[in-house]
Amino acid sequence: MTIRLVLADDQTIVRAGFRALFDLTDDLQVVGEAADGPSAVTVTRRTRPDVVLMDIRMPGHDGLEAARRILADPGPHPTRVLVLTTFGLDEYVFDALSAGASGFLLKDVDPDDLYAAVRAVAAGGSLLDPAVTRAVVDELTRLRGALTGVERLDVLTDRERDVVALVARGLTNEQIGARLAISPLTAKTHVSRALIKLGLRDRVQLVVLAYETGLVRAGDPPRPPR
Repeated sequence: MTIRLVLADDQTIVRAGFRALFDLTDDLQVVGEAADGPSAVTVTRRTRPDVVLMDIRMPGHDGLEAARRILADPGPHPTRVLVLTTFGLDEYVFDALSAGASGFLLKDVDPDDLYAAVRAVAAGGSLLDPAVTRAVVDELTRLRGALTGVERLDVLTDRERDVVALVARGLTNEQIGARLAISPLTAKTHVSRALIKLGLRDRVQLVVLAYETGLVRAGDPPRPPR
């Protein structure tokens, strides 16, 4: 099945580069381009792509506002947003994840990783580079200071809190199972229940909430080696 894409970036050469890469595949098709936030919203509503690769810093209302508008108007065929950024520590990335983006990529991503990311997001998954995501949220936690909303975690059991904390540190279901002496399927079940209880869509939003509420903090031990 062909995955339909919109490229939103204010740099023509960047859009051309990504289009050239997608033209090399059989299943990834660019159906529209935009050079600013308003155009990104317009093109997305017209073409209804599976995925929008969204640069955050663009003229007009920026990519963050464009992402919010796109995600608030899913239509009959939901479109997912994959954020593009030049720097790992970009505060707008954090806000985009909070708004519902399915993940983010650095613009110097390897082609194979780019293809895999787009396919995963189009299939309903989320893209989390644990090292970069941790750096982004750690830095914003430090800058923002006091955390709020910790009472949101009251709906979770102790085991679900443990699982959410490990998700936020970048562990897979298999790694969580090994750490807690449970099966990967049980770990996945705990993740699913936590998402339902917290009213979240995916693991990306779970990571953001874990840092926002202080369940995981800057300086916590990094994930163990694989």
